[in-house]
Amino acid sequence: MDHSHKRFNPEQVNKLMSQERYQLLQPEKLIDHLEVKESDIVADLGSGAGFFTIPLAKQTEKVVYAIDIEPKMIELLREAASNQLITNINGIVSNLNQIPLEDRLVDKLMAAFVLHEVDHLQTTIREIARVTKSGGKVMFIEFEAKETESGPPVEIRISSSVMKQILKDNQFKNICIYSINSSHYMLIAERK
Repeated sequence: MDHSHKRFNPEQVNKLMSQERYQLLQPEKLIDHLEVKESDIVADLGSGAGFFTIPLAKQTEKVVYAIDIEPKMIELLREAASNQLITNINGIVSNLNQIPLEDRLVDKLMAAFVLHEVDHLQTTIREIARVTKSGGKVMFIEFEAKETESGPPVEIRISSSVMKQILKDNQFKNICIYSINSSHYMLIAERK
């Protein structure tokens, strides 16, 4: 099934990078839960223009793979990184059903507000398991599956309980769910 109708319009990138969104989500505080070390290789799936990628890149000396299906988003991310003299981001244009990274490459992986957009969630989660090292940590941020003022339609949202079960079924353990605010949750898990 084609879910391109669910995809975020790159022409609305200002919404993704707005001061209001920074205040609501506080990306630096959220990524602290991922416990990125200077020696960690990191992946940010659905990176967009770098809302989470830029702060992640400041926490590691290794590479941050920023993967997004929209070439325009990767272009904007590269510009933002260059403007901030950040050189450890590798922007990759790709979907998430076949992540173009080696097996067990990344120590930490993040996917924020993107998993509800993928065509095949199970396939994407298997790919995430494939590219994450044993003992590696993943963090997903998504919309709660309920009506809210903003965000995608309820019918395409993934509830935290469904997401937890999918991770259990796909090589993840120590799964914790946190409420960020009334609209969003964060899920953190460890790769077996």
